[in-house]
Amino acid sequence: MLSQLSPAIRQYLIVTGNYWAFTLTDGALRMLVVLHFHQLGYSALEVAMLFLFYEFFGIVTNLFGGWLGARWGLNRTMNIGLGIQIVALAMLLVPGSMLTVIWVMAAQALSGIAKDLNKMSAKSTIKLLVPDDKQGQLYKWVAILTGSKNTLKGVGFFLGGLLLTLMGFQGAVLAMAIVLAVVWTGSLIFLKKESGKAKFKPKFKDILSKSRPINILSGARFLLFGARDVWFVVALPVFLASQLNWNHWQVGCFLALWVIGYGFVQSVAPKFTKTGNDVPKTQTVVWNALLTLSPLALALALWQGLPVTQSIIIGLGLFGILFAINSSLHSYLIVSYSRADGVSLDVGFYYMANAAGRLMGTVLSGWVYQQWGLVACLMISTLLLLLSTAAISFLPEREQHRV
Repeated sequence: MLSQLSPAIRQYLIVTGNYWAFTLTDGALRMLVVLHFHQLGYSALEVAMLFLFYEFFGIVTNLFGGWLGARWGLNRTMNIGLGIQIVALAMLLVPGSMLTVIWVMAAQALSGIAKDLNKMSAKSTIKLLVPDDKQGQLYKWVAILTGSKNTLKGVGFFLGGLLLTLMGFQGAVLAMAIVLAVVWTGSLIFLKKESGKAKFKPKFKDILSKSRPINILSGARFLLFGARDVWFVVALPVFLASQLNWNHWQVGCFLALWVIGYGFVQSVAPKFTKTGNDVPKTQTVVWNALLTLSPLALALALWQGLPVTQSIIIGLGLFGILFAINSSLHSYLIVSYSRADGVSLDVGFYYMANAAGRLMGTVLSGWVYQQWGLVACLMISTLLLLLSTAAISFLPEREQHRV
């Protein structure tokens, strides 16, 4: 069936399939680690610290990974990412007595490297498959890739909670490692060689962006994802488990359904935002501003003592819809503004900022929640989103920016 498709479509499907498989294991592993170590008695801050290296090495990987992708080709960086994830999963198969904080942090560091190599390669490859005058098609393909990835990440959350209940921590990790090894083998065979290799030989200094639009988008992305993770990554699941007495299955299922819905909205975001062949900057500013209001509204509802469960379900749903549209817009814009030759350099720099925002949000999520609770996390999220809206307002229209 694949042989009957055009080369561009065929490569898009292979890249997307790789991204899907990786994301499924990544989402499941995150939920496994959060719930398993919370069950062992770790505090919210201690659970957050388990992901410290995951996020930190994501920053490093996106910088160096974009450079390596331009020099070696994106197929190689994608396959390296899949291989590293298998190693990270294998590290967690040691006896329970060896699962110390440092060991798990090291495994998470490898997982962070793998995840960002995979994501940078996938997003960069899409740029090379779509002509520059087909911005509508580019937006749709990026939205589908990003949205489907997050839908599967939600399935991964659900899967993580389910596998932890049915198979235990190590049984779940082993099952995921086996499946990912099969996908990796297929990728090594079928993924096109030399895709994304730059015609010029990028120097090491080229890892830092000199483009004003890329820097603006990167700053906005840093704030956007810091605003999400400051309350979603650690604070929310711990709040649901400790304050509302939800069990693993309930927490995993609820967060999974949220991320699945969030991914679906991302996939159809062009239907809400698309006008003409480009997305005007004003649309991005408006959607960013609307998103800023959602954590503020939830914080006020909790502060006023409204029913907690209902407030969180409604508030998280509203936040998810608005965040999905913003994330899809931002993902399209970085691919659109990136140069075609050496695209992975721009995309890698951008996702370095993304990883830095997640790192900040993850650490703050554990620390702020432990000190002041969920409402404080939501207020910090509101402030970060306000700053993100201000940053994106300085982005020039694409018509004024020739890549």
